[in-house]
Amino acid sequence: MPTESGDKQTNQKSSLIRLCDSWMEAVAQGFSCDRYEKRSRFIMLFLTALFLTLFIIPSPQFLSVHYREGDIATSDIRATQDYLIEDLLLTEKKRAEAEAAAPFVYTLAPNGNIDLVRRLEDALELMDDATLHGEARRKAVIAAVGVDVSAQELAALSRVRQQRAFLSDLGRQLAPLYRQRIVADRGHFAADLRHGIVVVDETTKQDVAGGDYSASLDLAGARRAFLELTLTQGAAPRDLETLKGLALRMIAPNLTFDRNGTDEKKSQARAAVRPVLFKMKRGEMLVRVGERVTSEQAMKLERVFSARNSAPILTGLGIFGLILVLCYAPFRFGRKNIRKFNPSNKDILLLSLLTVVNFGVLKLVSTVSTAMGGLFPSIDTANYFYLFPFAASAIVVRIILNSEVALVYCAITAPLTGIMLNNSLQVVVYALLGGIVGAHGVRQCKDRGTIYSAGLKVSAVNMALAFCFHVYNDSPISLQPVYGIVFAFLGGIINAAYVSGMIPLIEALFQYTTDVKLLELANLNSPLLRELMIRAPGTYHHSVLVGNMVEAGAEVINANPLLARVAAYYHDVGKLKKPQYFIENIHDGENRHDKLSPSMSALILISHMKDGVELAKEHRLGQPIIEIIRQSHGTSLINYFYLKAKGLETPGTPPVEERDFRYPGPKPQTREAGLVLLADCVEAASRTLADPTPARIQGLVQKIINNIFIDGQLDECELTLKNLHEIAKSFNQILVGIYHQRIDYPEPAYKEKTIARKQEDIDSEPPKADAGREDGPAKGGTEDLRRLGMS
Repeated sequence: MPTESGDKQTNQKSSLIRLCDSWMEAVAQGFSCDRYEKRSRFIMLFLTALFLTLFIIPSPQFLSVHYREGDIATSDIRATQDYLIEDLLLTEKKRAEAEAAAPFVYTLAPNGNIDLVRRLEDALELMDDATLHGEARRKAVIAAVGVDVSAQELAALSRVRQQRAFLSDLGRQLAPLYRQRIVADRGHFAADLRHGIVVVDETTKQDVAGGDYSASLDLAGARRAFLELTLTQGAAPRDLETLKGLALRMIAPNLTFDRNGTDEKKSQARAAVRPVLFKMKRGEMLVRVGERVTSEQAMKLERVFSARNSAPILTGLGIFGLILVLCYAPFRFGRKNIRKFNPSNKDILLLSLLTVVNFGVLKLVSTVSTAMGGLFPSIDTANYFYLFPFAASAIVVRIILNSEVALVYCAITAPLTGIMLNNSLQVVVYALLGGIVGAHGVRQCKDRGTIYSAGLKVSAVNMALAFCFHVYNDSPISLQPVYGIVFAFLGGIINAAYVSGMIPLIEALFQYTTDVKLLELANLNSPLLRELMIRAPGTYHHSVLVGNMVEAGAEVINANPLLARVAAYYHDVGKLKKPQYFIENIHDGENRHDKLSPSMSALILISHMKDGVELAKEHRLGQPIIEIIRQSHGTSLINYFYLKAKGLETPGTPPVEERDFRYPGPKPQTREAGLVLLADCVEAASRTLADPTPARIQGLVQKIINNIFIDGQLDECELTLKNLHEIAKSFNQILVGIYHQRIDYPEPAYKEKTIARKQEDIDSEPPKADAGREDGPAKGGTEDLRRLGMS
């Protein structure tokens, strides 16, 4: 006996299942609304593209830490594309060389002697200024001449303030010295001269062309040369000697080093050096696992990382736009050019979630494979890609939907997979062919073993591609091709195991009915069919016969025989609620409809459609079976009770409406639903044949199918007149096999005599009061056998 806690858990589980079913039905109904259908699809496309963009960037290779010089590489890293990378060391070296070769800048004051004389002239004018006295005059003179002035020199200036002749004599004496160029330090200037100098005019700021600077004087030499000169005009010899000492201190270099100008020249020379670039080819090995990173390798890795991550927003926008185009264009092509490519919004939701989950798994396993390089350094990291379940999602799409959708799905996801895994064309080819072969391998998936058979086919293609890739890449003879081929074989098995785990989950969440699920439902020992066999045996027998008929018909018109047969088994399951109101289940001769009005009887017959849908949902038969249950009677007329109601119609009563005696529909939308309707009517009508000869059966089948066609019940399904002709032939074969005539075998002579003698005894002896009682065990075995099966 089940415990109270067990019942509670069962109820909770049933409530959860019903809640999940209600949610999925609400989603499906919301997506099927014409008003919001396109909007829902664009929302799903946008969200899918957004999630895929997050998965695709950055590439899994760039999830590893940046390497510095001396670090140990934990995986093989290759260039994912062609790069023009700046050689920072060499560029810096060349720039330093250009900077060192830049000339020094010197500023030339060509009129240095005139400037000195002008400053002395300003000092003399200050001596004539009556407003200046004492110390104020002395400070003004010091500011004018630029050197300290003694009292003796100030007095000499005062005495010669009216004499300008000595200024002219002084300027003439200084001119040869300044033309010879005076520098601060002759040794430093000579070194700079050997390196190269640029002389700039102090007033015009233009370069001074030419000139011999080798005979230039340093400041000490210029002053010694000036001391040898004699001033003779414009003042007393004593005053001239005093003023000569003042002028000696005022002598300054007219060729001076320009620090700012030199720095600017160096900057210009540095900027003029273009970066030294070298080309790194796509696929070039940057560093191998276990190697110690050199400075050059660290520089390459840093530049590759920075180039990859320099504009992540722009990269993300580019990938997002690429995903939108890749998803929309093939989908649009399929809708316009492929007849069977017509996914519903529920299908698109499945494809979106499946794609996001699949890329999330690929992102995870690629990260793990990168880390595996440190654990198994002898295996090239690229070989781990052969283990990835690239084909799994395409196989799932083929099992759940159809080949056309799977093909378009492969065309969309394969390029995106290659972009995510380092822009690899080999990954694109590997994922595309694996998906196509895997989808082809499950085209007739009748059991779980078919999935693993398809996985082996994927393994075979994977190994061929792995071998070709290694040959194409001119790989040296080593163990790496062996690793790749072994991993490629295991990859097919991994795909099969992955799909086997996903299919039941998808069937439960999205209420899809796969061929594997149909095979489980086709088991005649399933709970619902066993209950139908016990409570409504006539309906059960009728459903089994209809299943055989629709399976034969589906095979000749290339429909889905398995779906048609299983749907036929369950199309009348609603009769379980009131089995005794259906003629095939009445055995005692009592017809309960004799006590009901025709309209009430029609309502009871019609209600078995609604009851069947409820039972199908309760037992999770799947949406295709539910839809065929709804459509199995179309909008056909319950003719018997309609005519009975018409016969009871009187002038004073409302007229009988035909629509009250028709099933609510809808009409069959698929070929399988049309087959169930045809087989249901034909099988029921065949039971009325008194002498079911092949000719009569053929005439009945043609008549029933013609009447259904004329009534318009097949207007909304894809059955053609040629299909109807082939269906009629298949029905004839099944019904002739069921109602074939048997030979009337003659009775043996001893059995005839026994029967005649017993008949005479019965006629001669009167019936006994205790006939039918069993006072003891039977004395004859023949008598026991005669009673078997009698009630």
